[in-house]
Amino acid sequence: MLSACSKKEVRHRAGAIADRAAMPALEGMDVTTLISDSGVTRYRIKAKRWLVFDKADTPYWEFPEGIYLEKFNTDLKADATVEADYAYYNEPEQRWTLRGNVKALNLEGEQFETPLLFWDQKTESVYSDSSIIITRATSIIKGVGFRSNQEMTQYTILRPSGVFPIEE
Repeated sequence: MLSACSKKEVRHRAGAIADRAAMPALEGMDVTTLISDSGVTRYRIKAKRWLVFDKADTPYWEFPEGIYLEKFNTDLKADATVEADYAYYNEPEQRWTLRGNVKALNLEGEQFETPLLFWDQKTESVYSDSSIIITRATSIIKGVGFRSNQEMTQYTILRPSGVFPIEE
């Protein structure tokens, strides 16, 4: 019984506490959470793994196994979605970084696909310098880099390409 309480084990615990910034304060597995505003459910986040590093020099959340986000309308129906293989949220800057097979569906039914997407909540903007494919009802637009409002309904493609139908 006394051998289990050795000084070596105590030092190990003290070392882990000293490096608190590198340890997640919260680790959730198979997480589903709802986010509300003024008592109305606005978003649902689903993640296989959610890590919260609140003691890091720059506090952040990490979703190493991907994320799925739904935005609800007033009837609680999902009207926009975002998913990615990996997500990182910089808490002080309120900026999301989404990587790997990022897919977003906006309120108008347009599908956005890119390998890298940034969402800045402070400026309410979405942007990327990577390739982008936007599938619309009547066309597919391809390009490199884009800027958009956070609803992804007003956007500019920096270097567009694709086939665009023109009405005569």
